[in-house]
Formats: sequence, C-alpha cells, structure tokens
Amino acid sequence: MSKELGTRADDFSKWYNELVVKADLAEHSAVKGCMVIKPHGYAIWEKMQQALDTMFKDTGHVNAYFPLFIPKSFFSKEANHVEGFAKECAVVTHYRLKNSENGIVVDPDAKLEEELIVRPTSETIIWNTYRGWIQSYRDLPILVNQWANVVRWEMRTRLFLRTTEFLWQEGHTAHATAEEAIVETKQMLEVYADFAENWLAVPVLKGVKTANERFAGALDTYCIEAMLQDGKALQAGTSHFLGQNFAKAFDVKFTNKEGKLDYVWATSWGVSTRLMGALVMSHSDDNGLVIPPKLAPVQVVIVPIYKGVDGLDKISEIVDPLVKKLKQRGISAKYDKRDTHRPGWKFAEYELKGIPMRMAIGERDLENGTVELARRDTLSKETVPLENIEQKIEELLVDIQQNLYNRALKRREESTHIVNTYEEFKQALEKGGFVSAHWDGTPETEQKIKEETKATIRCIPLNNPQEEGKCIYSGKASAERVMFAIAY
Repeated sequence: MSKELGTRADDFSKWYNELVVKADLAEHSAVKGCMVIKPHGYAIWEKMQQALDTMFKDTGHVNAYFPLFIPKSFFSKEANHVEGFAKECAVVTHYRLKNSENGIVVDPDAKLEEELIVRPTSETIIWNTYRGWIQSYRDLPILVNQWANVVRWEMRTRLFLRTTEFLWQEGHTAHATAEEAIVETKQMLEVYADFAENWLAVPVLKGVKTANERFAGALDTYCIEAMLQDGKALQAGTSHFLGQNFAKAFDVKFTNKEGKLDYVWATSWGVSTRLMGALVMSHSDDNGLVIPPKLAPVQVVIVPIYKGVDGLDKISEIVDPLVKKLKQRGISAKYDKRDTHRPGWKFAEYELKGIPMRMAIGERDLENGTVELARRDTLSKETVPLENIEQKIEELLVDIQQNLYNRALKRREESTHIVNTYEEFKQALEKGGFVSAHWDGTPETEQKIKEETKATIRCIPLNNPQEEGKCIYSGKASAERVMFAIAY
C-alpha cells in the first residue's frame, strides 16, 4: 500500500491535508466549504462524543435539541452577538422551488415573511425558548446540552479545522445567581481540559480570553489552548459566562427566593470537530495518523500470516477466543483475516490509519508460543509470549496513551518562550510556540501586535502569577504576562 504522504518538515499544511484524506478521515464534498466525514473519521468523533457525553451527564447535564433555523429578528436582540456573527450567517429567504423553461428556479411567490438564519450558534433560539420554561427559582438551574451541526460561512476552509458546516456540542445553562453561573462556566472548562489531556492526550493551557477575543455577547470567555506540532496554537474548547445579556434580550425573568423579579444568569460552552484536527496535528507523523488508544475505534488489529486454509484455521483457534477476552477487558480488537490483501499491505494500511497496536501471528509463532506486537506511537516491534497476551496488550495501550501525552507536553514546554522586548517577541514567534510576554491590557495594543505579527493573545492563564513588568509594545506598566501565539 503506497502512502505517498508529504513530510511535516517540508510542508506541514500539505502533510495535514493529505493525511486527513489518505487516512480516510474526511474528504471535500460537492458543496463548497463543506466536508464528508468518512466512517473511520466519524468513528473517532463518536468516541469523542461518548466520552464527553458521559462527562456532561456526570456533572448533571441533559441533552435536548433545538431548531436548525432561527428567525432573523432574534439576532437583532443582542447587539454584540449579531455583530459577532453577522458576516458568517447563511440566510434562508424562500421556501419553495418550481419548474421553469430554464429548469428548476426559486419560486418568487414563496418568499418568507421573515428570513431564517441557519444556526451559527443557538443562544438566541434557546433563550427565546427558556422564557417559557422559567418562572421561579424552583425552575433553576437548567443544565442543557445539544449535539448538533452549525453553519458559519467561511471563505477559506480546511478539513476539520475550518469548514462552513461542522459538528459540535453546545451547552446552554440558566442559573439564579451570577456566582452559580460562574461556577458552571469554570466547571465546564475543567471538563474540557480533562477530556483534552486524558482522552485526546493533548496538554492544554487554561485561561481567560481578552475582551477582543471573547465570544460575542459574553462577559467572560474561558478557553483551553493546545499547541500543535508546527508551533501554532489551536483553541480546543471554550466556556462562556454570558451574564444576564441574553436573559435581558429575551426577557427571561424569574421570581427569586426573596420574591423579587430578576433576570436569569447564563452560560454557554462548546467543542467541535476541530478536535479531530487537534488529534491529527498533535500526534501524527510522516507515516500517517496516530490515534490515542482511548479514542481509537479499533485499539488493536490482529493480522494472521499463513499458507493455506489449514494454517488460517490453526491461527483462528487461538485468535477468536483472544478477541473475546480483549473485549471483556474493554479493548476493541479487529481480526483481519481477509485473503484479498497480503500482510505487508495490511500493516501499511493500519499504520496509515493510526491503529494504536498491531499483533502479527503466524504458524511458526504458534509453534513457539509467541506473537509480534507493534506500537504505532514509537513504530517499535517486539516478540512476546502468547500466554497472558491480553494483559500485555492492555498495559501497552495504557503506556501508549501516556507516552503520547508526555511527548506533546515536552514539545509544548520546549516551544514556550519568555520574552521581555518586542524584538525578542518577534524572534520567538519565528520559532513557533507560545510566547509569554507583558501586555499593557489595552485592546489597542493587542490589535497593533496582531496587525504587525499575526500573533494573538491566546489567553490570560488561570491563576496567573502577578509580576511587575513593562508591555513589550507600548512600554507601559503591566502586572502579569499573557500567552501569545500564531493560531489556526
């Protein structure tokens, strides 16, 4: 099997684009800017969904579903929100087609009285709905999550990282007090960080966005930021404290414990199929995809090496019960006994698709009571006893998961630079990675730095040490460092 992949060193962007397609994760669709997520890619996304959905439910959340279409007037009710999304909205203006001499056309008589927006996010439709759900403090909190698709019109797209339509989850919660809403916002940030580090095997920085970078309509946006192999940052999840902005926009009031009317306090939070891009760019290599075992649809593939049907039957007598034993341990295994491809072809296919472990077993192995195990993360192979092999596989999968995290953490630490001058700052950006620097706290300085270098403030880290210094750009006093990077 020919991989024909470029290398990360030659052209990281090209390598990524080729890998996503060749590893059967996704492909471009007939609709410009949209993608087809293929079964292998969708299976990984399903594993992400399952893990996150369990974490959401463990923290008291429930799933619901809200309409894809949002009346245009809803967006005009929250000024910052509409300003933030206006340029990305897809608009439905008619509800019928008709035949004509020139083929099918939009029926001009079927114009909607009010245009509908294909949801770019659901705050407006959900808060309009919550008005009917909330009367008293007894109705609170509402802890709802939605798994859905959204549309944000994009001119430049890249599979998983930026597409016109993408999949995500969006949590929308309602609370009686600001304190409760802030606790919820921070709690969900911790859930995302837990998922990123313990499932995705990607270390993340937790922090708060600046006013320039926060979500449209939020008072505060908390985020997790990942550092990828090419030295660029990726926003991997956000959690927003919305204050009472949406409650006021949609007149969502409740009677509090003191018997007085007040507006509800809100949060929203979400992660998307961008996480697929984070997975690929964090762990994969020039040989193909590398999937962390916890998110791998198939964790170990077993390839028989044999001559004739009798040889396969002998191997199957050992492998069939082994697959069941692995399943009992919660390990997903695939026994690939297709006779349409040679073992070498299968090895290359599973390496390209990122399967964490490969086990090869031949007739000679049966005689010796051994098998060959190959790790995808290190591309190393070892011959091990067949006895207690399921325990060995389980231990190696845990080790692979940890190794991927450790490797990513080491890379991030090595590419985090502390600078004190603007010249040092620009030099550090050329190397790639996070750049820790003083900033005077003004949106104007932040914007100037972005215009001149393309770097943005990724976050103000949580529990940030206070340190007197001078802004690298303006020279004005600064009380703490912030994290800059060039980002996707």
